[in-house]
Amino acid sequence: MNTFKSIFEQYNWDKIQSRIYKTTSKDVERTLAKTKYNLDDFLILISPIAQNYLEQMAQKCHEITKKRFGKTIQMYAPLYLSNECQNICTYCGFSLDNKIKRKTLTDAEIKLEIEALKKNGFDHVLLVTGEANYTVNINYFLNAINLIEEDFSIISVEVQPLSTEDYERLHDAGVYSVLVYQETYHQEVYKKYHTKGKKSNFDYRLETPDRIGTAGIHKIGLGVLLGLEDWRTDSFFNALHLDYLQKKYWQTKYSVSFPRLRPAEGIIEPNFIMDDKDLTQLICAYRLWNEDLEISISTRENEKFRNNIIPIGVTSMSAGSKTNPGGYVVDPQSLEQFEISDERSAEEISKIIKNAGYEPVWKDWDKSFSHKVGKSKVIKSFT
Repeated sequence: MNTFKSIFEQYNWDKIQSRIYKTTSKDVERTLAKTKYNLDDFLILISPIAQNYLEQMAQKCHEITKKRFGKTIQMYAPLYLSNECQNICTYCGFSLDNKIKRKTLTDAEIKLEIEALKKNGFDHVLLVTGEANYTVNINYFLNAINLIEEDFSIISVEVQPLSTEDYERLHDAGVYSVLVYQETYHQEVYKKYHTKGKKSNFDYRLETPDRIGTAGIHKIGLGVLLGLEDWRTDSFFNALHLDYLQKKYWQTKYSVSFPRLRPAEGIIEPNFIMDDKDLTQLICAYRLWNEDLEISISTRENEKFRNNIIPIGVTSMSAGSKTNPGGYVVDPQSLEQFEISDERSAEEISKIIKNAGYEPVWKDWDKSFSHKVGKSKVIKSFT
């Protein structure tokens, strides 16, 4: 099977980086005069010189997002099921070499966490684990999904890369979307950040979205860990990956997230600093390039930034998040994967969204609009 790897190998990191940083004001002005954008335009829009045109970019983004998605923000919450992990990653609090207490939620504990999320109004849950194949594997995931499927209209997962067959099993179990991050597309330094475990296999991770697409998962979420390498170059390769996937798996929806490196137990300092203005530019570049792309902002970001980004291009936000297994009620003191920055409750975030003139949407799908063919759930959207 042909995969993204064949496209990726046609590009050189240093050459792309050079093109980005050689962009001129005339290049930006010519690009912003367009109404349709391609990958070359995206490269120009993420260049340093393009930041001088940020206000113009933001205004165009606001209009595009309003036209395509309306004035709504989807609400979701992560549910961390386990912090067990077999990988050594220099930037993650769950890394195998961190001498911390490991925890994987039992059935009873999962149900307690579900009750807490439902009390806060959530109907979209993102299941997250470390990468420990012996304990949190496909059977564990399927069991967890079975426990929660009656409580949530949308179930997404962010777990270790799986086989196509396992993604098919998740699809049949009712999983709506799968998120997987390459972390960095800089292949030459990838091993420096991922020194042990299955995650150290750059190619296997790179080809994961192909396996997800082949399995027919409704939505695929991509992103890079902003702070490992030059965010502009990494983001170009992430957009290249999205462009390939949209053309090959055209029936699938896509989203992009922007995790900036945050403090956590035993991790490295960011190699590249990305400030709020940089992140705003990147969000604008994605929206201008791809009107259909869903854009998500997590509680990694600070309150002021999350407040101000609502009208620009965001389509979904997490709220009241806990990044440790059992963090809502079962074991609030267990180790976090990273520190959150926006600690406001779901109710507070909902009010902020409403005050900005937008509608927080807790329930975008309904099981009365779904049916099962065999074991596969087919879900129809209200929108």
